[in-house]
Amino acid sequence: MSGEDRRWLSAAIALAERGKGRTGNNPSVGCIIVKDGIVIGRGWTQAGGRPHAEAVALEQAGSKAVGATVYVSLEPCAHESSRGPACTDTLIAAKPARVVGALTDPDPRTAGKGFVRLEAVGIMVERDAMATEARAGLAGFVTRMTKGRPHVTLKLATSLDGCIAMADGSSRWITGEAARAHAHLERARSDAILVGAGTVRADAPRLDVRLSGLESRSPRRIMLGSGDAPEGWEVIRTPQDIASLDCNSLIVEGGAMTASAFLRAGLVDRLMLYRAPVLIGDGKPCLGNIGLADLAAAHGSWQLSDTRMLGNNRFEVYEAIPCSQA
Repeated sequence: MSGEDRRWLSAAIALAERGKGRTGNNPSVGCIIVKDGIVIGRGWTQAGGRPHAEAVALEQAGSKAVGATVYVSLEPCAHESSRGPACTDTLIAAKPARVVGALTDPDPRTAGKGFVRLEAVGIMVERDAMATEARAGLAGFVTRMTKGRPHVTLKLATSLDGCIAMADGSSRWITGEAARAHAHLERARSDAILVGAGTVRADAPRLDVRLSGLESRSPRRIMLGSGDAPEGWEVIRTPQDIASLDCNSLIVEGGAMTASAFLRAGLVDRLMLYRAPVLIGDGKPCLGNIGLADLAAAHGSWQLSDTRMLGNNRFEVYEAIPCSQA
């Protein structure tokens, strides 16, 4: 793949980020159409999952798409849907010269069929051209397709010594304003957010997005446990029941028992840590029993993928290392 191809495909992958948290159980895809070095169409999956990125970009390009190069972050869909035509068919009708796809679709209804059909009519195809980068952006959809559940991010906001609250339960505010704003942005990019029943009863959390202009992007609210939930909330009994949510991404925000239960069940794919420069001492720890029987087993489970300062708080992201690689 040429440097020019990588440039445009990277841009398509970046465009896909705009739809995160808004596409339902559809993947958020980005598409850019280029002809003679000029962008003639671009798009990303729209709210609710339709129209798809390719459809948006092709509508902009119009007849100019003939002979162009289409860069797309995920293989164009090739299966029939009552909600609209397959993107493969739309692309065939538009007659581009090339399609550069970042990742083969893990959905078994497509799973390579889109690329094959494009090649069958003479369209040049480059597949899995930036698979690692695309897979990271599509982690929610890939996890749902391969594991039958949403991609789970466990968010922890702690003191330096790992506490989430004072001994009496008071916790406002451990982290600073910049860290809290970032956490709300992560909420806006997620399909659902979950806390335990104890947290719901003790704190009555809103779990909404309180960033100007993004209020409408508040995720679905899920309670883990039993008993009545507030109006508009959904209830699941066990961490394994997240499979029933039929969504791509889930943030688990606490409390400690809920966080520990997800770790114990091996259902956390990503850790998102916000650490404030304070010491609490005899406070409430962020975790309880996570089922660790031997210290050696704690090593090789997590890999740092991002770290930065948010105001005076340290933000870190760790990705779970698959057992086969640990």
